[in-house]
Amino acid sequence: MVEREQMPSLRECVHTEVTRYFADLGGEAPRELHAKVMEEVERALLETVLQHSEGRRGDAAQWLGINRNTLSKKIQRYGLDV
Repeated sequence: MVEREQMPSLRECVHTEVTRYFADLGGEAPRELHAKVMEEVERALLETVLQHSEGRRGDAAQWLGINRNTLSKKIQRYGLDV
């Protein structure tokens, strides 16, 4: 197990992945990068939280700090299986 002090922050993880994305583009300019990153991060966050809450939307919404109706709309938007 990795010691807590050695774990990268979420910011560092995002930095690493966006840097990798730029490298994968091979010099091509990205398009709508902000929207793309926000959508990918939100979807992954929702999937992970719902998995850890065992699909309990009330718990997931509370953990995320959003109301249950907002969570339901996001689940529908991304077509997530809960």
